[in-house]
Amino acid sequence: MYFRSQRKSAQDVSLSDYIETGADGAPLALMDVISEDGDLMEEVSTRESALLLRKAVKKCLTDQERQVIVLRYGLSGESPLRQRQVAERIGISRSYVSHRGYCKR
Repeated sequence: MYFRSQRKSAQDVSLSDYIETGADGAPLALMDVISEDGDLMEEVSTRESALLLRKAVKKCLTDQERQVIVLRYGLSGESPLRQRQVAERIGISRSYVSHRGYCKR
């Protein structure tokens, strides 16, 4: 039994196992190679927040208000525009762009 269990775990690899020595002479663990710099939980939280924001914008705003928000904050992948630029692009006054509305539905 003992030898059978040893043979099964012979292929197991730990993330903390050292795989080689880095360029600076420090030991390099498997975890160092496969991990990424970002915090996964923070990234998931940010994506969930963005999804909730998109749903709220879609539910609460008119098409024109939605267009103002998208252009003003660069939510379509473009760079954010200034109030004056948004007003010119949509054909409305700059004061309307700066107006803050609330969801009434």
